[in-house]
Amino acid sequence: MTALSGYRLMWMMVLFDLPVGTREERGRATRFRNFLLDRGFEMSQFSVYLRFCTGREQAETHVKAIEKSVPKAGKVSIVFFTDKQFEQSISFVGRGREANPKKPEQLALF
Repeated sequence: MTALSGYRLMWMMVLFDLPVGTREERGRATRFRNFLLDRGFEMSQFSVYLRFCTGREQAETHVKAIEKSVPKAGKVSIVFFTDKQFEQSISFVGRGREANPKKPEQLALF
């Protein structure tokens, strides 16, 4: 078994801009957001979702699932960064700093 390293552990950030002008478009956007939540992503900001992954292989599994669920219109981007890089990120809420999301205490192996 490979040791877990902050350079191997990674975070996925899914950013999207989906049309919401009609009832059908809002429904598609809501289904996509719910899909991300069901796969273990958490909302960081509106249209920005984060997920911790044990490595690139697990991230690729999520990418394939996301690819199948992307609505027909709109734009979806996925950004990857290591846990070490994520530790250095800074977030502000108003003028105060916000702590980064914690990585899970227990990793799901499936």
